[in-house]
Amino acid sequence: MSLTKMERRARIKLRIRKRITGSSESPRLTVFRSNKQIYVQLVDDRSGKTLVSASSREKELAAAKGTKIEIAALVGKRIAEKAISMNISNVVFDRNGYLYHGRVKSLADAARNSGLKF
Repeated sequence: MSLTKMERRARIKLRIRKRITGSSESPRLTVFRSNKQIYVQLVDDRSGKTLVSASSREKELAAAKGTKIEIAALVGKRIAEKAISMNISNVVFDRNGYLYHGRVKSLADAARNSGLKF
């Protein structure tokens, strides 16, 4: 019996999360994308808290025009700015079961170019 798309992604997600954990020195940069929006958070898994978050629904980014890939790049730049303002420069990237392609890749590249190291 073949897996559904959601079951397949859940398995990939568990496989990734076995190896990746975030700490206060190097939080986990996790990505969630829906059909229209993209969300990103910096999570400290030891204390179970979200340190910083950004999404394409924020006022400044919601007004931006462009393709979903271009907006994902703006979100990546925004999360990097917020992280650097909180003295966070090293992160662990969690693609959350999504392929490293398209919007996820655009977000990661923009965050790297804006100063985050992962």
